[in-house]
Amino acid sequence: MAVNASIITRDNEKIAEPSGNIYESIVVIGKRARQIAAQQKEELNSKLAEFASSVDNLEEIFENREQIEISKFYERMPKPSTVAIDEFMDGKVSFRTPDEEA
Repeated sequence: MAVNASIITRDNEKIAEPSGNIYESIVVIGKRARQIAAQQKEELNSKLAEFASSVDNLEEIFENREQIEISKFYERMPKPSTVAIDEFMDGKVSFRTPDEEA
């Protein structure tokens, strides 16, 4: 993902353009951010499940550097909301309203 992780100011009018309404755009971005967050959480849990053990002692916890590196990688990733906004602004997110389908 080539997304800038820093906080930037966004133009509300540009966010509202794809849907015609700023509130609809925010709802679409929010739902996409939740999808991305759930996907990242699932990936992290599956990678960390390999390290699960029934017996935890202090030495194993401090020696498991690979698990710590995996966790740090996911912490450094851009926030799901940032990724969702960029996808929405680039037109990579499709959405529809139930009223238009009828």
